[in-house]
Amino acid sequence: MTYEPLYVAYLVYFNRDQDYFECHEVLEELWLKQDRDPRYKGLLQVAVGLFHFRNNNVRGAYKMFTSAVSRLESYPSNELGIAMGKLLSEVRSYAEQLSSYDTNPFAYRDLTIEIEDMELKQAVELAESRIKPNIPQRRKPERARAT
Repeated sequence: MTYEPLYVAYLVYFNRDQDYFECHEVLEELWLKQDRDPRYKGLLQVAVGLFHFRNNNVRGAYKMFTSAVSRLESYPSNELGIAMGKLLSEVRSYAEQLSSYDTNPFAYRDLTIEIEDMELKQAVELAESRIKPNIPQRRKPERARAT
């Protein structure tokens, strides 16, 4: 199977850089290109959930995680060359913890998407050498200045 370059870039930004803002940017482009495929929307929401929680927006993180689970739970456990079932389990657990965050706060933690397909793994490794990390990472959309 050949994987979309934007999907591969998403995995680089997600796993290597934990750059969840950039994950949103590349996967939103792919989601629109692929007629709003719910798999990409769900993966996009996982990244946005992590972005929100890392920035102390517990409510936003909870909403993104629960929405991601509802979009992705009907797919096979190895969808898109990744361990989708494992990722869903981790996101469900995160959402459950966030639902009681006010009474049981906990430290932020990154997630890793386990890549199961060897062709995808090779594509990600190749892309890692081409994609430079965004330093510093963007924290919000940047609009072009009017001249």
